Formats: sequence, structure tokens, C-alpha cells
Amino acid sequence: MFVPSGAQFEIHSGDHHATVVEVGGAVRVYDVGARHVLNPFPLDAMCDGSHGTPLVPWPNRLADGRYTWDGTTQQVPLTEPEKHNAIHGFLRWDTWQPRIHEAARVVMGAVVHPQSGYPFALDVAVEYEVGPDGLVVTTTATNVGDADLPYAHGQHPYLSAGDGVLDDCTFEMQAATRVDTDEERQLPTGLEPVAGTPYDFTTRRPLGAMVIDHAFTDLTRDADGRAWMSLGRPDGSFAELWADESYPYLQVYTGDTLAPERQRRGIGSEPMTGPPNAFGSGQQVIRIAPAESVVTRWGARLRLDP
Repeated sequence: MFVPSGAQFEIHSGDHHATVVEVGGAVRVYDVGARHVLNPFPLDAMCDGSHGTPLVPWPNRLADGRYTWDGTTQQVPLTEPEKHNAIHGFLRWDTWQPRIHEAARVVMGAVVHPQSGYPFALDVAVEYEVGPDGLVVTTTATNVGDADLPYAHGQHPYLSAGDGVLDDCTFEMQAATRVDTDEERQLPTGLEPVAGTPYDFTTRRPLGAMVIDHAFTDLTRDADGRAWMSLGRPDGSFAELWADESYPYLQVYTGDTLAPERQRRGIGSEPMTGPPNAFGSGQQVIRIAPAESVVTRWGARLRLDP
């Protein structure tokens, strides 16, 4: 059987099970027992909606595919041509290699080689590990070239609605500010406090039919520096995602533009190190010097107690 997402790398620990794939280095499945924590994509289908993929060397949209770095303007291909944007970096369809594969852990690796629009060399290793703390994902990006390079990172998991759809779920996220975007190209137009708006999820409430595709920031963090989002499902369980302090943004996407059978079955829960159009605006782009690395970490879990 031909599998569009390539080789499948299974990891297990107790009731925790995840499947990581060769194409895009994505996490295709994360379950606890019989419950999906992340909404999976089928074994016999291409990854759609960037399900579970690392977004390197930038997440979200880059206006016109153009940015300036150290005084030189660079142009990358427009991978969202209908909106005249480049989206989600270079590695979503590349073949990733398993550098380590153990019972409960797999490390997937890929290299962004120098190319038109990004004349830099970047090694990326994404470690997926399951255990009592749930799924923990650690990304290490290393400059293996001879010049400083621009970098931003995100990942695109979807918290599963379980046996229901998002309309039947509740949602909570401690974020004070939303990045507003234009309707035509979904590029940033400014910041809006969420208080008093439909985007205020600081108190858990039903999602209903609400459509969301926005980044949020000014995140409240716990004692360990983690920002959380939590999806309450019809069976009373909660699928939750956390992001460490290297991720000041969480993109939330209700999946309304996916294929009909996939719509609103999970909520895109994307930790990002920078805002949409970070490369274009220069906001929070990370400079990595030769031989230096940047490490970021996020995770997901199932919670059964209220």
C-alpha cells in the first residue's frame, strides 16, 4: 500500500501513542487510550491543512514572499498564490529522516539548504516524546552555514474535538490580545485587546459556530512559563496544548476551509515564535549565528478531570 505521508514512526509509553511521519516530519496521530488528543489525518491521505507539521524557517504568512535581511532583499516562491503570500516555510513536503527512534521517542531531522530567497543553511531536529506528561515536542534549529540567518518557528497540530465537532466544544485560552488581519490576504493590520470582544476566551465558554483564524499574544503563563489552551469535548474530557516562553504567539484556526469531512473536527493550535508576516515586518525574527542553536518546546495532553 502506498502511503502518501511516507514511513510511519510509532512511539508508545503506557496508554500514550503517537505516529510521526516521514513527509514533513509531522505528528499524524497522538492518542491516549482510545481518545484522540490531536486530530489525526488518515493513513491513506495526504496531510491537509498542515496537520501536525513543523513550520520552518517561518510560520504563517509572508507577504509577497519578500523580506529584507542585513540589507539584502530576498524573494521566496509564493506558496499561497491566490493571496500573493508565501506560507509556512519550506519543509512541509520534504522527506525527514529519523535520527533516533526509540520506544517512546523519535527525533526527526531535515536540512534547509541554501536556495533562492534563503541563502542559508539550517539544520532542524524535532524530538517527539510520549510519557506521563503527554506528548512533548522539542525543536532544535542550528545554523550550519557561515553567515547569520533569520529564523522563526511554529508547528500546526489540531486539538481533537473527540467524537464531536467544535460546535459542541468549549474553549479556554489566557490571551489578552488578538492580531487582527485583513480579509483578503490574512495579513496583520494591528492589535486588538480581546476583552469585551467575541475573541475573549479567558473564561471557558462554548465555541458554537464561531470562525477563528487569528494569532493571539500577551499570554498568561503558569509557574513553569507555559501558556495553555484547552478544548473541552462532549465526552467531558479536555484536549490541551502548552507552549514554552519561546512561543509568544498562539494561532487558533477552526478548520473551516478544510475538506468538508475534515471541517471543525479539531482546532488548529499553533505555537509560533513570531507574528504573521514576521519576516516581512522584521518583528521577533530570531538571528542565529553560525554554529549556534535555538531550542523551543511545546506539548499536548489529555485531561479527564474538570
